[in-house]
Amino acid sequence: MKSISPENPLTPEDAHELLARFSARAEIKRGMSERELDQVEEHWGFRFAPEHRTLLGAGLPTGGRSWPDWRDGDAKDLAERLARPVDGVLFDVEHNGFWHPEWDPRPAGTQDALALARTHLAKVPTMTPIYSHRYLLADPDRTGTPVLSMYQTDIIYYGTDLVDYFHHEFGRPAQTPEIHEYAKIPFWSYFLE
Repeated sequence: MKSISPENPLTPEDAHELLARFSARAEIKRGMSERELDQVEEHWGFRFAPEHRTLLGAGLPTGGRSWPDWRDGDAKDLAERLARPVDGVLFDVEHNGFWHPEWDPRPAGTQDALALARTHLAKVPTMTPIYSHRYLLADPDRTGTPVLSMYQTDIIYYGTDLVDYFHHEFGRPAQTPEIHEYAKIPFWSYFLE
């Protein structure tokens, strides 16, 4: 399977094949309908990336606590997963002295620093959970962005795109040559440079 790009989008057939390859790692439930996907986006206030939407339409991976269950999952769990990237940065602002260089000078008081960080973080792109602490950019207009492993400000690439991520996470050899260039994600790519 080739890397995902605007010229080579993930097709429903490719998504079915991808899920079939990794079905030993999850229960694959019936894919989500366009209506269900629209309802998730409306409820949570984000839009899935095209390849994420295609994957979820082909089949909904579930099982254990690692897969987000967008159809029947616990609302509190989904809210925590969606908030985790920003909450992780805030944790490091509060406890580890993190401050992004593009933000205004850091206030002296921790609570003031947190308040200012929250203002800046309210504007960053949403990252949607794929599996455990692996996230994909929520942008319906971009395809082929990297999957990131996100734990506070310890953020690393975990795949050049959704297909490459599945190969890395679940231990199957990739069908594509090794790629060392990753698409940039506003704000979040700072942690990867």
